[in-house]
Amino acid sequence: MNRAAPSESADPEISPGRLKVFVGAATGVGKTYRMLDEGRRRAARGADVVVGVVDCHRRPHTEAMLAGLEALVPSRAVVDARVRSDLDLDLDRALRRRPALILVDDLARTNAPGHRNAHRWQDVEELLAAGIDVVTTVNVQHLESLSDVVEKITGVPQDETVPDAVVRRADQIELVDMDPQELRRRMAHGNIHPPEDVDAALASYFRTGNLIALRELALLWVADRVDEALRKYRSERGIGGVWEIRERIVVALTGGPEGDTLIRRASRIAARTAQGRLLAVHVVRSDGLATGTSSAALARQRQLAESLGGTFHTVVGDDVPTALVEFARAENATQLILGTSRRGRLERFLTGRGIGETTVALSGDIDVHTVTHERAGHGRLLPSRRHTLPVSRRVAGPLAGLVLPVLLTVLLDHTRGVFNLTSEALLFLVTVVGVACLGGVVSALVAAVTASLLLNYWFIPPVGAFTFADADNMLALAVFVLVAAVMAGAVDRSLRLSRRAARAAAEAETLSSLAGSVVRGDHTVSDLLARTREIFGAESAELVPAAQLPAAHAGEPAVSQVAVGDSHFLVLRGRTLPSSDRRVLAAFAAHVTAAAEHARLAEAAAEVEPVRAADRMRTALLAAVSHDLRTPLAAGWAAVASLRSTDVEFTPDERDELLATADEAMARLARLIENLLDMSRLQAGALNLSLRPTALEEVLSAALDTLPSDAPRPVLHGFEQAPPVFADPPLLERVIANLVGNASRYAPTAHPVLLTVSALAGRVELRVVDRGPGLPPSDRERVFEPFQRLGDTDNTTGVGLGLALARGLTEAMSGTLTPEDTPGGGLTMVVSLPCASETADGHGTGDR
Repeated sequence: MNRAAPSESADPEISPGRLKVFVGAATGVGKTYRMLDEGRRRAARGADVVVGVVDCHRRPHTEAMLAGLEALVPSRAVVDARVRSDLDLDLDRALRRRPALILVDDLARTNAPGHRNAHRWQDVEELLAAGIDVVTTVNVQHLESLSDVVEKITGVPQDETVPDAVVRRADQIELVDMDPQELRRRMAHGNIHPPEDVDAALASYFRTGNLIALRELALLWVADRVDEALRKYRSERGIGGVWEIRERIVVALTGGPEGDTLIRRASRIAARTAQGRLLAVHVVRSDGLATGTSSAALARQRQLAESLGGTFHTVVGDDVPTALVEFARAENATQLILGTSRRGRLERFLTGRGIGETTVALSGDIDVHTVTHERAGHGRLLPSRRHTLPVSRRVAGPLAGLVLPVLLTVLLDHTRGVFNLTSEALLFLVTVVGVACLGGVVSALVAAVTASLLLNYWFIPPVGAFTFADADNMLALAVFVLVAAVMAGAVDRSLRLSRRAARAAAEAETLSSLAGSVVRGDHTVSDLLARTREIFGAESAELVPAAQLPAAHAGEPAVSQVAVGDSHFLVLRGRTLPSSDRRVLAAFAAHVTAAAEHARLAEAAAEVEPVRAADRMRTALLAAVSHDLRTPLAAGWAAVASLRSTDVEFTPDERDELLATADEAMARLARLIENLLDMSRLQAGALNLSLRPTALEEVLSAALDTLPSDAPRPVLHGFEQAPPVFADPPLLERVIANLVGNASRYAPTAHPVLLTVSALAGRVELRVVDRGPGLPPSDRERVFEPFQRLGDTDNTTGVGLGLALARGLTEAMSGTLTPEDTPGGGLTMVVSLPCASETADGHGTGDR
């Protein structure tokens, strides 16, 4: 961290000042107001309070809070905001003044060039070192650890940041919170930014989604600091008991079938209390192996726990009860959920107290619940006890246990006198270990007994006779056999575990790769079948309906089959699969089932959707043609028929009026037909686009000329500085005309339609804002359906294609059209198009 140099006036014996920080989610939530209120309250109690620097942003209510407070420098309320130095803290003057409390706004501010410190937080550290208390403010987007996250959310890079450690060291951290909709209303009323900046702010940084995300970041960051303070307090005072601040439910999982029941029971318990938290934990041994544990079941249970709002944890520990209790205490858990033991009565009698009883004894003030399930008392689901060694080694092992000790005896007999008895016994012990590595425990026991007898007869005096009467010799032989047997057992167990680990690792890697490819959609059913054939070394792999399942015949290749759903089987030909491979094959079958079902559903949806869309379009088109197109036809026909009539003499003014009526009716009819044709081209994918950099001002005037002459002209904002967009100019003109025309129908006369433009993260956003009745959230997608007017009974305004066509044309130009609430009432249509500077390299121009 780039720390500031200590002030010369700082005395090492002076106690550091206390720091209080007001944290907010965004500008305008009231941090500065709360800081000034804190200063006024302390000053009223007699404290020496000075305003070091404050930025009131010309907000009258905030400026009023400065009354009665001494200030080192003029506030933003009385200085020109363009003079940056006026907003810097006069650090030397503050150190000379040495108040009891100084108010310093905007902790993350970068100081002007020439200032002693580069950042304001470094000024604050000097003030604290001089024994001066400081109250300051900071927004969550300026915290160094969150600046990149905020940039991803808002699209706005953060140039000014403050290290998290500076804020965490504060003696007090207080969150200034405000609902996002309330903050947007404050912005719309001009209480945060000047009126000319309101629309641009609401369109970019102050979007509802942005504010919700920033608020959550602020709440979580402050909550983490509260947890840190609580853990520090408990640690400093040696408090080991559980403080039931909120319910934390830990559920222990073994990977068995009872896990789903335990998770759901724990979730129901957590849901009964406010802010209850669910934590699922699985304890693995330090060697990474767990007999009887299903990795597939654990993965499923992890997904279930997370879907219920919980978290999944894995801890390492050879003593399961101790590991569970230690984890629960570390998380300050209030309750621990265990499944009833799966051990039978005989096993419990022989092995003594189990995990559940031991956990209860160790739990202390943590409540332990044992939940019954269908596997309770029915025994463990152990893996099959098939041999892990091939037949050749199982035969060669006992033979080696008989032959190798004899060969070693012959060798040592020819070198008698070279080694003493201890060395000879160690050589026999090494032989026993070698036999254990070859053939396992049984072979090692054979070798141990043979070696002990040969050692007694040939090398223990008297040589050439068995000396079982001597107690010392018998004890030595017994110890030799015991040591040999224990070492052989340890070696055999290590080899078995190593083989099991290698097998488990291979299975896990295979299944993980397969699952990833299925999720990503990289493989079709045929690809999965080909991969299954390769992995299991089969001659063929196919998906066969149950009715066509082949029967095995003598002389034909071996067939292995696994059910895939209710109607098909996965059939492998070429070799008989062992039970361990069949278990992995079942997992492959599940993935094949998912891929087949996905392909079937996708095919069915692809077949049905065009028919449904065509049917909907046909119905709507018939309704439109039968009613809405009839209106301009009738008006034009009546006008022309009147003009042709010889029964009535029309004045010149009347003739002009009839001609204007006919012309207006034909123009309206032409627009309706043009919209219908464009919509049909969009749906058929036959619309030709000519995309190029386009200035919005080029198309705006032409789009507004289509409005009726008596319609109020829209208010424009921000078009002079708007960058060009990548669009088709005639189509963009149609989009703007349709949106403005639709908004004009609902906008009150006193509040004409507002058009604003802003640029954000490589996109340009055009907002068409009206103050009309707005739309409920449930209708915001329906409004874009063709021939939909949502209850509008004015049949002279069209067939309901304007918004549908506007969205279709916008999306054809790689843009989006979305509706939003207008703060204060009304509807805002947001057109987002790629900025021409961002697409010049990737898209180019021309037809497509």
